[in-house]
Amino acid sequence: MMKRNETGTTLRNMWNYQVSTRPEVTFLRFIVADSGEVSEYSYAEFDRMTTRSANLLMDRGVKKGDRVALQLNNSVEFVECLLALAKIGGICVPLNAANTASECKYMVDECDVDLLISDPQLYAEPGMSGLTDHVLLTDPDAGNGYQHLRDQEPNELKEVRDLTSDDLVEIMFTSGTTANPKGVMLTNANFLFSGWYVNWQLAMNREDRYFTTMAVTHANFQLSAMTPVITSGSTLILVNRYSATRFWREVRESDSTLVQSMAMIAKTTMVQPVDPHEKDHHVRYVHYFLPLKDEEKEAYERRFNVKIINNYGSSESLVGVITDLPFGPTNWPSIGRVGLGYEARIVDKHGQDVPTGTCGEILIKATPGVSLMKGYWRDEETTSSVLDSEDWYHTGDFGWRDESGWYYFAGRGVDLIKRAGENVSALCVEQVLVHAPGVEDAAVFGVPDDVRGEAVMAVIVPREGEHPTKKGIEEYASQHLAYFKVPSIIEFREDLPRGQYGKVLKNELREEAELTYGKE
Repeated sequence: MMKRNETGTTLRNMWNYQVSTRPEVTFLRFIVADSGEVSEYSYAEFDRMTTRSANLLMDRGVKKGDRVALQLNNSVEFVECLLALAKIGGICVPLNAANTASECKYMVDECDVDLLISDPQLYAEPGMSGLTDHVLLTDPDAGNGYQHLRDQEPNELKEVRDLTSDDLVEIMFTSGTTANPKGVMLTNANFLFSGWYVNWQLAMNREDRYFTTMAVTHANFQLSAMTPVITSGSTLILVNRYSATRFWREVRESDSTLVQSMAMIAKTTMVQPVDPHEKDHHVRYVHYFLPLKDEEKEAYERRFNVKIINNYGSSESLVGVITDLPFGPTNWPSIGRVGLGYEARIVDKHGQDVPTGTCGEILIKATPGVSLMKGYWRDEETTSSVLDSEDWYHTGDFGWRDESGWYYFAGRGVDLIKRAGENVSALCVEQVLVHAPGVEDAAVFGVPDDVRGEAVMAVIVPREGEHPTKKGIEEYASQHLAYFKVPSIIEFREDLPRGQYGKVLKNELREEAELTYGKE
């Protein structure tokens, strides 16, 4: 029964239901890849941890609607703090562990973060100590560390706050076609819709064991793995980092039934030596995120005796809104058909529907705050530029649809690079590079990469009389950008090709680059 202080359905409400009905079932199995160390927590045990954490946060002054940043690697503490905030109406602001101090500061300042919970090693990086005045460090050996302080708290919530389905759970920053990352607002309803959607998408049941190495700060983990586990009352298996040599063994040893994957994972596991026992598992589906060549997909399924469920989506659309189904036909390399609760269109640059088989922009229609993001944090202008008055979300991605309703993915927008599961804004990288010593101008774009999906390439125009080097550019970029945003391919030119109105012709640069770097 819904509690008096719940209006609509909330993540707290769903969590409480699973705790009350499946207290002794394992909720989380956490694996440390390097050592093989395993920790397991039942729903009841994890509930006590999250309640103590929630009490600690309230003691630290976190009120409903306050923003708390989590600067943590894949860890038990991240999941714990996210759920603790959901219990008291605090808003999580996840900071990718790879982000630099300047990138973290932008997000912290944008959200007026009240408290930062950080890993000591991440917080020790140059510039991090000035992010905010209020910090808790996750150091289990410290008397003033997060874990020690949490364990001094009671197992019952000190205050049960009124929550609604429209309340924000998280502001998740994501790159796109703007220079600065945008804060995607995710509500309680967003989280639960995502969970139920993936339960349908993967035909999940209470006995499932969902294995993932995805970064905990991403929608892939939170909305397509963690929350579906909570809504189904099943078990989440989280690894602290991806290891190609250990991945499939960890899947088998943890008796997983569902596995989260992407191109880099599939390709790097395929080059590992064959284990005579690698087909001895209970994996029903591999939840997959494009791209992968036809022959690679077939070889992967054949070698590991699994079925790939392909799908397409974004942080803004929450989940794989166009998807294969667990039952019935698939049509690889199609990304599937439109999923439950969504509509899709393919349109030209004027927003008009294009004929079947014609490439155009992918538009998605759903309900903001429920099956689409609520909007971008404090940015109505950008929100209205991608979410029109009829609730069509303009993805900036391109594809086409065949006569049978199967959709195919053609590519990301020109200024968004998809590298090993990370979204990289070309404009963001360009704004850093043009300030590098000796650089007059820069153009950044993605080129095909067999392992990472796309590589970040930069074409640099030196200042007159100066001679910047590739090493110098890489070192400068590494000081200001997360490692996955640093260009791995750098070329120098006297100028950049431009169109009639001065816009850099990136398509021309990309086509030339693909002839040289995209052959493999």
